[in-house]
Amino acid sequence: MRFGVDEAGKGPVLGSMFAAAVKADPAVLPDGVGDSKDIRPERRERLAEEIRELADAVGVAEVPVERIDADGTDMNTLTVDAQAAALSEVARTGLSGTVDAGDTDAARFGRRVADAVEADVTVRAEHGADETDPVVGAASIIAKVARDTHVAELAEEYGDVGSGYPSDPTTRAFLAEYVDRHGELPGCARRSWSTCDDVLAAAEQASLGDF
Repeated sequence: MRFGVDEAGKGPVLGSMFAAAVKADPAVLPDGVGDSKDIRPERRERLAEEIRELADAVGVAEVPVERIDADGTDMNTLTVDAQAAALSEVARTGLSGTVDAGDTDAARFGRRVADAVEADVTVRAEHGADETDPVVGAASIIAKVARDTHVAELAEEYGDVGSGYPSDPTTRAFLAEYVDRHGELPGCARRSWSTCDDVLAAAEQASLGDF
């Protein structure tokens, strides 16, 4: 029995980031677990259900926009916090496992996660662990489905917001249209992201052009 931890939603300009931890015997996990980005959404949802049924424990943590935009923090630290919070839900002293490294220095990232968990656990951090470790892959799927559900809820509130990533034309169009209608960013936007600065600057430029 060991654990795997990963996060989803680190880079979007809209909505929360999620982390998930799975404690399981890798042998019991369903076939096809791996990097959630390479799995179709419908398949991810089915796998997430199977993982929850077969795993010994699953933990999920959310980092909302307010924390992401807070002064004095950074995404590496928030990723540590999210992974540690998810891991704390499944961790027991003596347990060991792997986390997907959210820092260029994998060893440092692993130490930070371990230090933030109350239980005495052994943490190994690897880049791309969701592709090589089935338990981390399972955690990746759980985190991505949590993020997908969150984006669907945003769409119910705001209309089509796209994927929430800055590179998504639908997301950028949503932000521009919202600012045009309301004169401010939506509450789901990560205001500290440069994408939001660009949208606000474009809106201001357009308003100046009206005079």
